Amino acid sequence: MVWVAIVVACIIFLCLVFLGNKTTGQQASYPIDSTVFTTLDRAIVPVPVPSASPKLAPNDISNFSKYGYGAWQFGNGQGYEKRLDLMPASYANASATTSANSANLLRFFAITDIHITDKESPAQAIFFGIKAGIISSYSPAMLYSTQTLDATVQTINALNRKKPFDFGISLGDATNSDQYNELRWYIDVLDGKTVNPDSGAKDDPVSGPLNDYQDEFKAAGLDKSINWYQTLGNHDHYWMGIQPQDDYIKAAMVGDKILNMGNAISDPIGVKSRGFYMGAVDGSTPYGNIIGAGLVKDFAQPPTIPAADPARRMSERQEWIGQFFNSSSSPTGHGFSQSNTETGFACYSFEPKSDIPIKVIVLDDTDSNDGPAANGYGRGMLDKQRYEWLVSELEKGQADGQLMIIAAHIPIGIEWGTGLLGSMASWSANAYVTEKELIAKLHTYPNLILWAAGHRHLNTVTALKSPDPSRPELGFWEVETSSLREFPRQFRTFDIVRNSDNTISIFATDVDSAVKEGSPADTARSYAIAAHEAFNLTMQNRSYNAELVKQLSPQMQDKIRNVGTQTEK
Repeated sequence: MVWVAIVVACIIFLCLVFLGNKTTGQQASYPIDSTVFTTLDRAIVPVPVPSASPKLAPNDISNFSKYGYGAWQFGNGQGYEKRLDLMPASYANASATTSANSANLLRFFAITDIHITDKESPAQAIFFGIKAGIISSYSPAMLYSTQTLDATVQTINALNRKKPFDFGISLGDATNSDQYNELRWYIDVLDGKTVNPDSGAKDDPVSGPLNDYQDEFKAAGLDKSINWYQTLGNHDHYWMGIQPQDDYIKAAMVGDKILNMGNAISDPIGVKSRGFYMGAVDGSTPYGNIIGAGLVKDFAQPPTIPAADPARRMSERQEWIGQFFNSSSSPTGHGFSQSNTETGFACYSFEPKSDIPIKVIVLDDTDSNDGPAANGYGRGMLDKQRYEWLVSELEKGQADGQLMIIAAHIPIGIEWGTGLLGSMASWSANAYVTEKELIAKLHTYPNLILWAAGHRHLNTVTALKSPDPSRPELGFWEVETSSLREFPRQFRTFDIVRNSDNTISIFATDVDSAVKEGSPADTARSYAIAAHEAFNLTMQNRSYNAELVKQLSPQMQDKIRNVGTQTEK
């Protein structure tokens, strides 16, 4: 009987291992909280810093807890706001997603702006972040970017077990500054491999395994049943997302001397300006102390880091795309084709479900450096090739009777103005078409339902209404998703539903990654909140869940009337 019990136990163990491997590839070194919610159920609410607390610098990490920085608690969930902006005034709000005539068409998740960071790199912009209050240049949360992504992946897996996703998409800025090692860490986390987030000299700030931001860990890996696709962001092919890497920056990346940079945004000579040492993180210290940051004149000798690392090299566009073929998860290339690796053209399309007429158009709308750019190259743009490709994909999707989603890094119709008149979220003066011309063209395709974007690190919904009130189906929705690095550190789920009145609803839902108390991802959440408090950034209205109703053309109403799976009641 003892042997029988042992055999049965072994069989159960092997089954559990098989199922675990089938789902996530391996056991994660940093498991998340066993309870996983979306912001419909509960939301992360920062606890205000006590009024008596001193003003802390964003890198004064050791004092965060002492003075009440980075504290948070769970608050009430946020329901869906029903948005009828695109519907005609006469619409009677009759859509019903729980009737026998409604159906689920598509479910997917979107992550964006994780900014996987080699914090020890000598070629960053840390000094500007701390001194100029630019959270994208420095945030203490960047110490834990790989562990944060790992917790997010586990949260996605948990939601997938409850209600499977048809696919997932990353909307760009996977890396912080287009370094090869940053890209490999990003892909390896999603693949579920062993990740060593420590570059250069090997450090162990806190003696022992799995107890500091530098320790090697085993990532969970995205559920193997989920195909995930990749979009190019400006940080994925520019230094710090704003400037092309010249020979000096490329050499600094793989060397040991800390970057000497002037104000590359306002100085007409851009990255060739000098004057400040940008600093780096000392990876041997528990709180990631900043070294080598300040005015050049204040240093007797150029500051250095402990060790150079050839893996910090820049990834040229073709190589960046090619790395997605060096992945153990699906699909091969994550949307990119071998042709993309040869040309560097980072646009493609795919059809996520063979039985549902929906097409996803993945668009590279990042600025190109083939023309002068005021204030850097972080804006949106399309050159002639990309614009004509987009129009061709839209024409084909419309002719084939497919609902269409555009997935791009940079949003449109948000911040008007070009050059010095617009911010880094506006449209580039180098574009082949103006932003208004692009939107006018998009308004000629009634089957376009959604433009999904990242870039601004915000959870925002914009209605791009039809220019013709008699044809409301020409309008489409734009949904932006926040950064996974900075507060609120959320991703989104999208559920597209055919309503009983043959409109469709897009349910856009924010999700806080589940974290286990005391884990690196938990620490990173606290640091991200503390950074917002130290930089004096707004903490209000950071999440937004919405049901976005869209009118369909009569042709598409007929085509999707009998497709999809019945909605849950």
